[in-house]
Amino acid sequence: MTITITAFERSPDRGRGLARDMRVRWALEEAGQPYEVRLVSFEAMKQPAHLARQPFGQIPTYEEGDLTLFESGAIVLHIAERHVGLLPEDANGRARAIAWMFAALNTVEPPIFDHSLARILERNQPWYEQRLHALEGSIRKRLDSLSAHIGDADWLDGAFSAGDLLMVTVLLRLKSTTILDEYPSLAAYVARAEARPAYQRAFAAQLAVFQAASAG
Repeated sequence: MTITITAFERSPDRGRGLARDMRVRWALEEAGQPYEVRLVSFEAMKQPAHLARQPFGQIPTYEEGDLTLFESGAIVLHIAERHVGLLPEDANGRARAIAWMFAALNTVEPPIFDHSLARILERNQPWYEQRLHALEGSIRKRLDSLSAHIGDADWLDGAFSAGDLLMVTVLLRLKSTTILDEYPSLAAYVARAEARPAYQRAFAAQLAVFQAASAG
């Protein structure tokens, strides 16, 4: 059965690999699974056809046979559970990797994502500097703990897993700031992940969409 995912027709991240379809592309590349992409405009995302796949009108979605999924974390977990390479074989290792998936999306991502939005949407507000300072404090608190956990290890818990995949996609949002530079072990962690062939294939595929849209 052919896997089809949805992605932005014109991504607001301008091809930097930050749109959340990148997570799904990367997971499929790590798992060695071919897939097709349905590009959707912002207008199409509001229409019944897309809302039937994603009730909140977002991307990505995942379709395979009679299965339709939304939410990037849920999609990555589905891929990881059905294909080798993204979860350990032993039960305890799998449970820990899944815990790191939740940590990436529920603990580390919220202040980072809010920081990204604030820099775009709140720059002209009188509370902007105070808001940014508070968010950066929250981010550093999370990164202090994450850096202490990783130490000199290559990955979060032994071999590379879906937990690392999601964590890195979250940390990549900090590359437009200097915050990640304060944590050499985390910067090296992200660089290791970016060097993976599967990541590079996924990034190139997403970038090609932006380049084609820009050329058009």
